[in-house]
Amino acid sequence: MAERVFHGVSRSKIPWYPTIDYKKCLSCGKCLEFCKHGVFDFEEKQGKRVPFVKNADNCIVYCNSCDAICPSAAISHPSKLEIGKIISELRKRIELRTNR
Repeated sequence: MAERVFHGVSRSKIPWYPTIDYKKCLSCGKCLEFCKHGVFDFEEKQGKRVPFVKNADNCIVYCNSCDAICPSAAISHPSKLEIGKIISELRKRIELRTNR
């Protein structure tokens, strides 16, 4: 399987994925229904089915649509600005290595 990249950077090095605030989560499963990339799944936790981030690298970089779909605002993503800075830094490192 070929490595997935985003703007020349390995997707596995980009920390873009949702986090779930379980104090707010209703376990409704709307995130699971909405995301067609297999980011979420359910697990049993204290006798209750709750969603969790199963495949973080499947999350499309800069997509945060599941944040808005969540009725209790339990899903969030990192700052797009901060992730952009990380990607820029990683690209610089890649360029330095290839120009040696």
